[in-house]
Amino acid sequence: MGSATKNGSANTGGMMIVERQIGSVSDFLTAIRADQTSRPGTIWFRGHSDATWKLLPGLMRSTSDTSETTLLNRFRQSAAMLAEWRPATSFDWTFLMQHYGVPTRLLDWSESPLVSMYFAVEDWADKAGTDAALWCLWPTALNKNANIVDKVEGQYIPSFEDDELQGYTVDSLRQNTRLELFPVATIATRNNARIQAQMGTFTIHHNRRIAIEEVGDHSHVAKYTIPSAAKATLAEELKLLGMTRFSLFPELASVGAILKDMMK
Repeated sequence: MGSATKNGSANTGGMMIVERQIGSVSDFLTAIRADQTSRPGTIWFRGHSDATWKLLPGLMRSTSDTSETTLLNRFRQSAAMLAEWRPATSFDWTFLMQHYGVPTRLLDWSESPLVSMYFAVEDWADKAGTDAALWCLWPTALNKNANIVDKVEGQYIPSFEDDELQGYTVDSLRQNTRLELFPVATIATRNNARIQAQMGTFTIHHNRRIAIEEVGDHSHVAKYTIPSAAKATLAEELKLLGMTRFSLFPELASVGAILKDMMK
């Protein structure tokens, strides 16, 4: 990927990705207005604490030869009696695995840019000298590459229960190892407090190991680079806007972490 410019583009495989530089919430608003003018529609967001990271899910980044089926079976074996509810489908199990940090084919996105900015800069002190990034995704534009288009509902996004996603189940991939489809943007039932607080959505990969920014003509993504020198300021702005660990992780562990930070 090419280097960032203040307002320019990055070269990926000979194609160009819109790339802008932001150092504050105000900068972001200016940038997103410009991009919405040329590309209207639903936008999702994802924050990376390292701007060089690609849009690949954990399972696709892994160098292990452990299969997804093995991970799923081992997780079921140990988690069945511990889970608060029993997942009904392989997708349900995949969501639970993702929730607890097991590598899957899922990539988390948010409908909130502020949520994603928080994840981009939350560890700014530990990543001094490293630029962060806020990625923007136009989900319906991504899905056109997978031939998922609704001529009646222009902004249609499938859910995991819809027919379009059945070819992305673990069982389907295991039976069709020679088939490689593009990743798809999809919505899921927000069945826990964390995913609701983070306004979570997902993309899911098929067998093909391809970064989302490398799909098609790249018109479905834009990248906003956050210079390392600006991360502390942006983190402070987000705190003033109510973006805290507890607001995004409404759990007892967050209360403990916040109180611990107060004593530093």
